[in-house]
Amino acid sequence: MTADQLQQIARCRPLVVGILNCTPDSFYDGGQHSGTAAAIAHAERMIGEGANWIDIGGESTRPGAAPVDPEEEARRVLPVIAALAGCLPLSIDTTKPAVAAAALQAGASILNDTRGLVDGEMVAISADAWGTVVMHSRGTPQTMGKLANYDDVVAHVTDWLVAAAARSRSTHTWIDPGIGFAKTAEQSLALLRHTDALVATGWPVYIGASRKSFIGAMAGVEAAEDRLPGSLAAVAAAYHGGARVFRVHDVAETRQHVDLLHAITFPSETDR
Repeated sequence: MTADQLQQIARCRPLVVGILNCTPDSFYDGGQHSGTAAAIAHAERMIGEGANWIDIGGESTRPGAAPVDPEEEARRVLPVIAALAGCLPLSIDTTKPAVAAAALQAGASILNDTRGLVDGEMVAISADAWGTVVMHSRGTPQTMGKLANYDDVVAHVTDWLVAAAARSRSTHTWIDPGIGFAKTAEQSLALLRHTDALVATGWPVYIGASRKSFIGAMAGVEAAEDRLPGSLAAVAAAYHGGARVFRVHDVAETRQHVDLLHAITFPSETDR
């Protein structure tokens, strides 16, 4: 990319994506929003706090999580999507073609595939989505902890994501390095440290580091409930590397954080 193109991306106002886990077993907020009414109320709260879109998932992808059949996953997410459709953009966080297709019909407009469109059916479904997020991962929640072997994690993930993004048939596509997915804590830090390498591909970069275990490993914070400061630090690092979309549990705090970062970095003419 040219310097002018990178500068244009950098000046884009950061987007905050609110996480809505309609699951009983997600690592941080499992069970808190697993009923339809509770999920809708939490989404409305995040919208009020400044979320630009809501990412809705019905199956936990935390390490060791048990798989969920498509029918149960759809039962968890489709009523929520239908109720929120039209409020603001909604993404469906799924790896299952049947759930993805039903979610898009129900009112979601963005596909968030944590397997990076390796499934041909998902590639075809991406054509029906306004946008697609492709994430780097390896294996399954049961096996990914044993698959964090890379000669150069930044180069590998960057090349893999470029190929994955090229498979997308959506109008808009974002690349997500998959912080914590088949990565050690050190590898997750390396990807955040080199966010600029992802940005240099020309694909907009989407970061999901909120409250993840690498923060606890590096900062000595065992409980996910105590990892908000580390989450904001990860956002800041990725922001300065050029990322402009952040998937988070804490919308209000992140909204204020990135808005101030952006105002400091790109002051208006009247503030100079």
